[in-house]
Amino acid sequence: MVTLADVARHAGVSASTVSYVLSGKRSISAPTRERIQRSIDALGYRPHAGARALASSRTGILALMMPLRTGLYVPVMMEIAMAVTTTARAHGYDVLLLTGEEGPEAVRRVEGSAIADGMIVMDVELDDPRLPDLRAAERPAVLIGLPADTADITGLDCVDLDFTAAGARCVDHLADLGHRRIAVLGEPPAIYERGTGYAARTLAGLREAAVRRGVGLLHRPVEGTYAAVAAAVTRVFEERPGTTGLVVQNEAAVEPLLALLRHQGRAVPEDVSVVAVCPDQVALHASVPLTAVSVPARDMGRRAVERLVARLAGEAPRGTELLAPLLTARAGSGPAPRTAPRTHPEDRRGHGGR
Repeated sequence: MVTLADVARHAGVSASTVSYVLSGKRSISAPTRERIQRSIDALGYRPHAGARALASSRTGILALMMPLRTGLYVPVMMEIAMAVTTTARAHGYDVLLLTGEEGPEAVRRVEGSAIADGMIVMDVELDDPRLPDLRAAERPAVLIGLPADTADITGLDCVDLDFTAAGARCVDHLADLGHRRIAVLGEPPAIYERGTGYAARTLAGLREAAVRRGVGLLHRPVEGTYAAVAAAVTRVFEERPGTTGLVVQNEAAVEPLLALLRHQGRAVPEDVSVVAVCPDQVALHASVPLTAVSVPARDMGRRAVERLVARLAGEAPRGTELLAPLLTARAGSGPAPRTAPRTHPEDRRGHGGR
C-alpha cells in the first residue's frame, strides 16, 4: 500500500509538506502543490479516511521512540518508558512505543499518518539524523538526550541529566579522597561508535575534570561480560599499576567488576575505590553498595511528558533542561591507599592482556 511517506519521497518534499497539502492547514506554493499532486496521481495514493480525521483532531496518543540498539542497558530504558507511560496516563494520554531502528523514517511516519499528537525521542546521538525531520514536524517533540550542536534543537525541548557534570563529579570525588590515577570502564564500544550523546558527554566531563585536578585518567570501553571486564581491568593495572580509583558507566559491568576484584584479592574500597554512574537501585543492590551519581530515569521520563503536554496546550518550547547530578557516597569509595596497591597474582599472569 502506498503511504504518505512514499508520496513525499517521490515528490522530493517532507512528509509534513504532503500532510499540509492534504489537510489545507498551511499555505503551500502552487508549484509544490502541483508536484505533490502529480506524485499522488502517479503512485495512486489514497488517504485513509481515519487518517484524514486524525490530521484535524487530537488522538490522545503520544509516540515514544525508544530504539533498542546494540549496547544499551534495557532496564534503564524500560524504567524511562514506564515513567513516560504512567505520567501520560495521568494527563489522559496513551503511549505508542516505537522500538525499531528506523531513524528519520519513524519520525516521518508519525508525522505523516497523524497517529500521535506529539513525540518523545530517546537515545539521542551527537549528530542525530532524526533532528531535521523533528524540527520540520507540525507535531511537537521532546528529546530525552542532547545533541552536540544546540542549534540542532531549535523549536524542540530537551530533558536530560547533565552527564558532563556527572563525569566531572566522579573525578572530583575521587580526587578529594586523594586518588591520583583513575580508570574509567565505559559503555560498550558500539555506544561510542555511533556517537550516543550521554556517553560522549560523560567522557568529556571526566577528561576535563582530570586535567583540572591533575589526575591521570584511562578510558576503556567494555562489554558487560566477566571476560570483557577481566581483560579491560587487567590491562588497566598493567598500564597503570598505581591505579586506585575506578569509575564505571556501564550497569552490566558492575557485578562482573566487583567479582573480579574479589577474585584478585583487591579490597573495595581499601585497595580500589569504585564510583558508578547508574540508577540508584543498581548501586544499592551491588555486592558492595557503590558510591554513585544517580541516573534519574523516572524523573527524566516524567519531565519529558510534562514538557510535551505543555507544548500541546500551546506553550512555547522552553529549550534544554539539564538535571544537576547528585552523587551519594557509599561503601564503594574511600581514601586512596597510602602506598601503591600491591601487585596481585592475576596481574603477573597477564590474563586478558593487550
